[in-house]
Formats: sequence, structure tokens, C-alpha cells
Amino acid sequence: MGIRGEIYSTKVQLPNRTYFFNVKENRLGDLYLNVVESKNRDEGGFERQSVVVFAEDLTQFLGGFEEALRVMDKAGREKRHSERDEQRSSRRQHSTGRESSEYPKKSIIVRRKSDNDESDAY
Repeated sequence: MGIRGEIYSTKVQLPNRTYFFNVKENRLGDLYLNVVESKNRDEGGFERQSVVVFAEDLTQFLGGFEEALRVMDKAGREKRHSERDEQRSSRRQHSTGRESSEYPKKSIIVRRKSDNDESDAY
């Protein structure tokens, strides 16, 4: 066993923060996952936040985590779709000087050809 009951540790380093995923064992032999976020403070040093999830809670924790990911994915897709629509609308408005709802309505005129119409005469 490693330092302070550490069994496994890995980190994900990003430009503005680092995440640590530590599997640990307490004095009673209970396993838990310790997720730590560490980021630089403007005034120097690091700001750390930690979440502890015990092994018996991981299945439910992961269920909630996966549901949150699905919601984030759906919201992200909807946001991208909405932004594309806004960009298209903005381009239409910019090119015509008016919004798409201001376009004149087109009407279709249907004329019946009468027997007297001489345009088809030979």
C-alpha cells in the first residue's frame, strides 16, 4: 500500500487545472475513490477541492454521473443547433437588411387557359 493508503493514482493535466483520481483504503480496509481538482490561484499557490466516493456507492454514483453526461451532451447539441440557426438568421438579416419574417409573402396565380386563348394558335 502506498502513501496514506493509496492503492492507485492517475492524473489528467489540463492547461488551467489538474484532476487526480486516487483509489485509497482507509484504516478499516474500506476502498474509496478520491477525486481531486487542483488549480493555480491568482495570488499564488493552489486551490484544491476533493470528492470522496466509497466503493459501495460507486455504482449509484456512476449512474448519476452518466445521467449528468447525457444531459450535458444533449444540452450541448441543442446549443450548437441553436447557435447555427442564429448564425443563419443573422446572415440572412445581414444580406437583406431585414429579418426572414419580414420577407414578402409570395402568392401563386393560377390562370386557366380558355378556349379563346390565341397564344397556342398555329
